[in-house]
Amino acid sequence: MSHVKSMLQAHPKEDLGIEQETLAACIAACFECSQTCTACADACLSEPMAGELVSCISTDQDCADICLTTGRVLTRLTGENKNVVRAMLQACREACRACAQECEEHAEMHEHCRLCAQACRRCEAACDELLSALA
Repeated sequence: MSHVKSMLQAHPKEDLGIEQETLAACIAACFECSQTCTACADACLSEPMAGELVSCISTDQDCADICLTTGRVLTRLTGENKNVVRAMLQACREACRACAQECEEHAEMHEHCRLCAQACRRCEAACDELLSALA
């Protein structure tokens, strides 16, 4: 069992109003994507042609920040504003989509971009799944 799911189960609030597996998967995907995008931006900065990767670096950084914030908001179970949660998930999904597209353009040349695109696609899918569960 993941640490995220264990923490959700340990929370004193009994009815989360959402399936714990879906929520835990989305939280984990957000944090993983944030870390991966941060690492990809750093790797891009270390490439000999870093100047050609400015858009990728910027997109990575935006996605990392949005995923981190979304994961933190989803972790706070006492909030009752589902409209804010939906907006965060939609923003995260869009940031992940954009970052994946950008990194996919460099994936054949840079392994870190390929790995980042994969993490972004997983997070995008997790956000979609949680949005559907909230509907």
